[in-house]
Amino acid sequence: MFVYFLNGKSVNEKCHELHQKFNQFPKLSFPLSLEQIPDNGIYILFEKGEHAHDTNRIVRVGTHTGEKQLKPRIKQHFVKEKKDRSIFRKNIGRCILNKSNDPFLEHWDLDLTTRKAREKHASEIDFDKQANIEKQVSEYLRSRFSIAVFEVPEKEDRLHIESRITSTVSLCDDCKPSTSWLGLDSTKQKIRESGLWQVNELYKTPFDSEELKKLSENL
Repeated sequence: MFVYFLNGKSVNEKCHELHQKFNQFPKLSFPLSLEQIPDNGIYILFEKGEHAHDTNRIVRVGTHTGEKQLKPRIKQHFVKEKKDRSIFRKNIGRCILNKSNDPFLEHWDLDLTTRKAREKHASEIDFDKQANIEKQVSEYLRSRFSIAVFEVPEKEDRLHIESRITSTVSLCDDCKPSTSWLGLDSTKQKIRESGLWQVNELYKTPFDSEELKKLSENL
C-alpha cells in the first residue's frame, strides 16, 4: 500500500484530522436554512451510509468563484432541478440511469444550457422523462446528503483550500466508498475510483502539516 507522507505525517493522518474537524461542524440538510450559509465559503458534503475515520465520510468538497455565490451554488445542487447548472446533479443522474441501463443516459449527457442547443435537440429528447429524472436526483440529494459549511472570504483562498481538502481526501487510503455507494455506477472513472462526487482537484497536492494547522486554527 502506498502512503503519501508530508512533514512526517501521512496523508491518511491528515485526512483523519479533516474528517474529525468537519464532522464537528453543524450540519445542514434539506429543507435548507439558507441564512445559516455564509456569502462566501466552502461546503463539505456527507452522505448516508458512507463512513471513514470512525465518522461520516466526506464525499464532495465544493466552493464558488463569484462573489457571494455560495448560497446560489448550493441552491443549484439541492433546489433547482436543472442538471446543466450543476455537474453534481448531472453526475448523480448519470449514475441513476447507468445503474438501470437506461438509454436516456445519452440524452441526459447533452448540455442544453443554450437556447440553440435546446432547439437543436428538442425533437429527440423526452422532456417529461428528463423532468422525472430531475425529481429522482432531487429526492436522492435531499434525503441522503448533509452539508457542513465554513466561511472563506477571498476567492484565491477558497480555491486553494478546496483543492487541498480534495487532494488530501482523494489520496487517503482509508477513505473508501461502501459497496452500495451509488457513485460506483458512475460513467466517470475518477468518481468510481476516488469515492468522491467530483473529478477536479483529485490527487494533486495535499495539506502539509503547517497548512493543516493554520486551517484548523482558523475554523
